[in-house]
Order: sequence, then C-alpha cells, then structure tokens
Amino acid sequence: MSHATFNRRWATVLLETLTRHGVRHICIAPGSRSAPLALAAASSDKWVCHTHFDERGLGFLALGLAKTTHQPVAVIVTSGTAVANLHPALVEAHLTGEKLIAISADRPPELINCGANQAIEQPGIFAPHVSASLNLPRPSPAIPARWLVSAVDTLLAQQQHGGVHINCPFAEPLYGADSADYLSWQDELGSWWHSGKPWLSYPQQSHAATEEDWPQWREKRGVVIVGRVSAEQGKQLAAWAATLGWPLLGDVVSQTGQPLPSASLWLAHPMAQQALADAQIVVQFGGSLTGKNLLNYQNRCRPEMYWLVDQLPGQRHPGSVGGRRIQADISDWLQRHPAVVHQPWCPQLATLAQRTTHYLQQHLQQFGEAQLAHRLTALLPENGALFIGNSLSIRLADAFAQLPAGYPLYCNRGASGIDGLLATAAGVQRGTGQPLLILLGDLSALYDLNSLALLQQATAPVVVVVVNNQGGQIFSMLPTPVSERERFFTMPPRVDFCHAAALFGLRFAQPAGWHELRDAVAEGFKAGTTLIEVVVNGDDGAQTLARCASEVVHL
Repeated sequence: MSHATFNRRWATVLLETLTRHGVRHICIAPGSRSAPLALAAASSDKWVCHTHFDERGLGFLALGLAKTTHQPVAVIVTSGTAVANLHPALVEAHLTGEKLIAISADRPPELINCGANQAIEQPGIFAPHVSASLNLPRPSPAIPARWLVSAVDTLLAQQQHGGVHINCPFAEPLYGADSADYLSWQDELGSWWHSGKPWLSYPQQSHAATEEDWPQWREKRGVVIVGRVSAEQGKQLAAWAATLGWPLLGDVVSQTGQPLPSASLWLAHPMAQQALADAQIVVQFGGSLTGKNLLNYQNRCRPEMYWLVDQLPGQRHPGSVGGRRIQADISDWLQRHPAVVHQPWCPQLATLAQRTTHYLQQHLQQFGEAQLAHRLTALLPENGALFIGNSLSIRLADAFAQLPAGYPLYCNRGASGIDGLLATAAGVQRGTGQPLLILLGDLSALYDLNSLALLQQATAPVVVVVVNNQGGQIFSMLPTPVSERERFFTMPPRVDFCHAAALFGLRFAQPAGWHELRDAVAEGFKAGTTLIEVVVNGDDGAQTLARCASEVVHL
C-alpha cells in the first residue's frame, strides 16, 4: 500500500479535526512537502481555500480573515524558510488575539541537520509568539488516529488567543492517486466523522465576573478610555458612557464615533488637564492607544480607582497603573455592569472638542494628507469598511478625523508594523464581503506590494489610497538629525505607483485636489479594485500635525 496515500489519510484527519474548532478558511502557499495537506484541503468543500505565492502575505491574509470572521484560520506552508515567513503575522496575532493555526510541512527527522535541501529546524520556531505548539511524528499506521485527533484537540484547547503551530513531517512519496488504502485506520474514529464535535473536549470557564462595588463607583465622577474594540462594542461603549455622563476618550480604533473628537490634540490643554484631575475612577476598554497625549493621560492620571477591561490576558497598561485588570468579553461585562442616567460632570471637554473642530475646519484647507485625514469620513463606502495603515496615516486620522460610531475599522495595531498591511486588508475584505477603503503610506504599500495580487480577487469593490509623501515622514516628528534624516530614516523611494497598478491590472488614478480625489474614490467603488496615489509635499502632513498640536493648547 502506498505511503503517499497514508500521508493523505493523516492530513485529512488533521484538517477534519480543525473543523471541530470552527476553522472554515484555510490559506495555502505552494510547496511540495506540504502536498498531502494541500490535496487533503482541496478534496473537501468544508473549507474555503485561499492561495497566495508569498507566505508572508499569506499569513497576513489569514490574519485579516480571522479579524472579520472571529474564527480561527489555518495556514498551510511547505518546509524551510517558507515557515519563517509566517512569523510576522503570528507576532501580530499574538498581540491582538486573532486565532491563527500555522501548519508547516517538514522533512522527517533523518533529513534535518544533514545537508538536505530545504530543511531547517522548525519545532519551536515561533516561540514565544504562539500560545502552544505541536510537533507531530512522521505519519505511521502504527500511531492510532485517535492519538492524532486527541493531540490536535488538546493543542487547540490551549488557544484562547493568538496563534498555535502544528509541525508535520512527511516522508516521501508525497504524491499518488488516492485509493481505498488505509481506510480502516481512519475509520476507527467511527461516528466522530459525522458528529461535528471534538474527539476530546475541554470545557472553558467564563471570566465575566461582576464587580460587586460597581453600584457605588457608577455614582462617582468617571472617565472612559476606549482603545481597540469591535465595532459593536464601540457603539455599546459610546451609549454606556453617555448614559453615565462620563466623558469618553476614544482612540481612532475605538469605533465609538469619538464623541469628543480630536482628543489627541486638546488633551494637552490646561483646561482639560485641570478638569480630568477631578475624575475618581477611570475605566479603560481595550488597548493599543495611538495618540501621544492620550497615552500620556493614561500613564499619568491618578484617580482613586483604575479598571482595565479587555478580553486578552496579561498586563495591558504600559504605565503599569494599579487598580483592577479585568479579563472579560466587553459586551458581556457591560451587561453585568449597567449604567444609570447622570448628567455630564465634565462639560469643559465638550467645549474644547468643539473649539478644536472649528479650528481644524479653518486650518485644514490645503490639499494634502492632513486634509485627507480630516475629511476621511466623506470617502467611506456605504455598508463597507475601512482599513488604515500604521505610522503617520493612523496618527493623522486619530487627530483629525471623526469616524461614524460602529463603522468597521481594521488595522494592525499590535506590533504596529508596516509589513503585511495590504495582505491583511485583502483578508478583511474576503471575510466581510463588503466594499473596503484602504489608506496607507508609500513605504507600507511598497513593503507589501505583491499582495496587490490578492486584491485582484476581491469579492466587492476595493479602493487603495496610497499617500506618497516621499518616505517615512513620521521620522520628521522625532528628534532625528536633519542632516541624516532622509538617508537613514525617511528613505524616500521615489516611485510612481501607476506602474504598480499596471503590473497587477488594477485601475489607477492620481488626483491633484480634494474634489478629484473624492470623485476618483466614488468611481472606484463602482467595481473592481482601484489604486489611487495621492502625491503630497514631503513632511507637510507631519508638520501640520505638530503645528495643530502646539496651537490647540492655546485655544
């Protein structure tokens, strides 16, 4: 009987086990050693299979799918450096909580450390950026199928957040026509094949405890800080804080509608600092705050009590503030801690927000990336979503935009890197099936340029807005030496993105003003994928942000 057939049996049982844990999407890169896994995935309609020629982009594609489906997503790659290329996406998932299952094919042990081709030491390669790992033995009929499903069930029971790694050595032969050989091996699992349940289940305990003193604290002067939460949670938190009469300081990723917009600018105002000093309790939901002034307030405030509520485990406050670290689903926690109606206790903040909004309307008239961020809401597709890049793009949006409450916004704000942003956005689009606006800088786009190939297969219109500001202009806001800034920090690429659009068969536009940009975006959302390059003057956006921040404190 063919060993190639048994490799397929082994791979089939492994992938079938994943379905019992909610896996519906499998992302697959080309490779020979991973052939048993890829062919097993292709043989069933239980999964939606996604493919990409670049493993790094494939990992981020899976990350985007996991963000939107809220399900674990599997990634299959071949052996060697293909495995290492998944590391950046697993680092991000480790910090933001999306469940990825990295499945790497491997050479059998006798081909490791002996000069064999495409063979590296793969077990433990992602530590400490996965929550658990499983190094499987070489497939053998002597190993019962019930052991394999039990081992995978046990691994996935440990995956509360972030990624896990399954390493699968396969000995040749890897190919061959499927046959009825070794059916008895997999048939020992009996009714499991039709049950839809794990072979070995690990019931989970709920973490949504009730703070018994909440009825007392909700009568006090409170402040709500909201970082990265879901769109639905953002709407719930906005209503909860408004009922309590507590000011809500929302990050751009909060999806709360930022009822006090541009807080990252006016929080440094003396009137804001004086008013907030009277807060008795601060309740923070989610992490990954963007604006420097909000981060400063988070670290320096000294209320009587500080609660931080987040479903991820561990320390989530960079300032190591004392108080209560509450690990819970935010929606569940809000149900257990209802608000009662109070009048706003801190109207000074609303006054500052209004003054800042009026100031920005007057001072952001020149076309550029600051004005683009300020008017971002006008570009959003109806019933769609927004994906925003890191570095300067998200900081400008945080300072100048006010996005609608509950409008879906996605980003990679765990490690906050610029790698894999287009691939993640492609996964977001596939997961939602909705139109998507992508906003990112030129270096971010170049860093993930080949992932434009993934957007050729978008299931709804996609518009990619690339702000070409000649490099990493975020460094112009830092004390980098001017004499060496361009050479060693901003590194302007000096490229024309029309060629990137042509390379991948995408529509292209290069508007020179706001009205042209708005029209190009609207046209792009009629069909297909459109790349729009907005060419701006170097560090104008960064300098505008710095100028506004310095002037708002004197309003």
